[in-house]
Amino acid sequence: MTDKIRKTQAQWQQQLTSQQFQVCRQRGTERPFTGEYWNCKKSGIYTCVCCGAELFKSTDKYDSGSGWPSFIQAINESAIELRADNSLGMKRVEVVCARCDAHLGHVFDDGPQPTGLRFCINSVALQLKSS
Repeated sequence: MTDKIRKTQAQWQQQLTSQQFQVCRQRGTERPFTGEYWNCKKSGIYTCVCCGAELFKSTDKYDSGSGWPSFIQAINESAIELRADNSLGMKRVEVVCARCDAHLGHVFDDGPQPTGLRFCINSVALQLKSS
């Protein structure tokens, strides 16, 4: 992985839309079944909207019924970081971009095989690079 990208909140706010900033930099979420990619069937690589890092392959995407784009795994282990998230009175695992620390969503252990994982990611945190 390349060096970390570090910007001030003001710089991120200038670069991103208000919804992207709220989700990616302030650890928010988009409403289910509203994001651009929750039901997308196009092929390609999903990248971080903040820094362009490659995060997920469309071939690892599946319909979890959750209303958010869901993946069985990241493109590689170094693309993301997992962090404990005890906010909102719940114990969850947050998924962030390893390159710029953008909040992407959460990972759960109720996904399909072979990984058994469900990376539940906000559409607004992603950009699809079609193949």
